[in-house]
Amino acid sequence: MKHNWNAYARLMRLDKPVGIYLLLWPTLWALLMAAQGLPPLGITLIFVAGVVVMRSAGCVINDYADRKVDGSVKRTAQRPLATGEVSAKQALQLFGALIALAFVLVLFLNWQTIALSVVALLLAASYPFMKRYTNLPQVVLGAAFGWAIPMAFMAVIETVPAYGWWLFIANLLWTVAYDTMYAMVDRDDDLQIGIKSTAILFGKNDVLIVMLLQAAALAILWCIGCAINATWPYYLAVLFSALLCVRQYQLIKRRQREGCFTAFIENHYIGLAITLGTALHFYLVW
Repeated sequence: MKHNWNAYARLMRLDKPVGIYLLLWPTLWALLMAAQGLPPLGITLIFVAGVVVMRSAGCVINDYADRKVDGSVKRTAQRPLATGEVSAKQALQLFGALIALAFVLVLFLNWQTIALSVVALLLAASYPFMKRYTNLPQVVLGAAFGWAIPMAFMAVIETVPAYGWWLFIANLLWTVAYDTMYAMVDRDDDLQIGIKSTAILFGKNDVLIVMLLQAAALAILWCIGCAINATWPYYLAVLFSALLCVRQYQLIKRRQREGCFTAFIENHYIGLAITLGTALHFYLVW
């Protein structure tokens, strides 16, 4: 079977970078906080490259796990594995190559970070299959998306402070919130094909729980500001993020597919805002 490089790129979602942003911003939060300013360039480049590679690998293994059902879901029917543009064998080979590349990248970091990377691999590989066994696959995704946070602290300062773990928890709550919005888009299709999600678990309380998760995440981020002695740009970013959450409520309250998908996409602006607020804080106190 010939290699279709365009299909490979779409399989890795390189044409849809929002997933990269959602993974990248929290990683930069951790790097900035760990370094209390500008993190080492080499470590930063490794983590940025690692974000792209691991997100791509996650998309590949997700589509491999869903290859027999994606054709039945409106949003995913044109994915390369569902259409036959890429074979299951080719997808697994691509996943293996991406994981190998990620491992090469992490070898340039300290041994503690290398050890933590094993957990990252297990989380990334297991998430797609959790959708068949638990209604909380978004929690596994949140852990996978946030695991770069303890890795970043370990790479920069060789330990993870208490507020670093709270940052991980805040990101996990935020991820469950925005990925529930994403799952709300597919809820009707998922019910028919037997895929589980928090959108199905939360039922009629989905919007309320999403808002509570976002509020909890922002409250933790506010408290982390106290832990790092943050100045006004950081707190302004948290408040701006709260306004973005209000907008997202307006988008998802009627549970329409387009509104839920737009709200999901716009979550990366929250990540960007916190990144800019954190960076400006450290610039002012440096």
